[in-house]
Amino acid sequence: MKPDADANQNITLALSKNLLRKVKVLAAERGTSVSALLTSLMAKEVERDDAYRRAMDGLVLSLERARDLGTGGTIGWSRDDLHAR
Repeated sequence: MKPDADANQNITLALSKNLLRKVKVLAAERGTSVSALLTSLMAKEVERDDAYRRAMDGLVLSLERARDLGTGGTIGWSRDDLHAR
């Protein structure tokens, strides 16, 4: 057997009997195994988290590169000044 950087590794997962029964039914309805179903769901969750992190990194970068709006980073007014009637 040749070594593979993405080789599968078995894990132990504890599920309630009721949940496991439902997962087995769901996997059967989708024509797949419990292992493949859980792998797919976990891969989607990891990708969603990666996309969120990339978006947040982009947002932080754009905030760091934001233009100066003429205040020089200081606030020259108070809340009361803004809400004076």
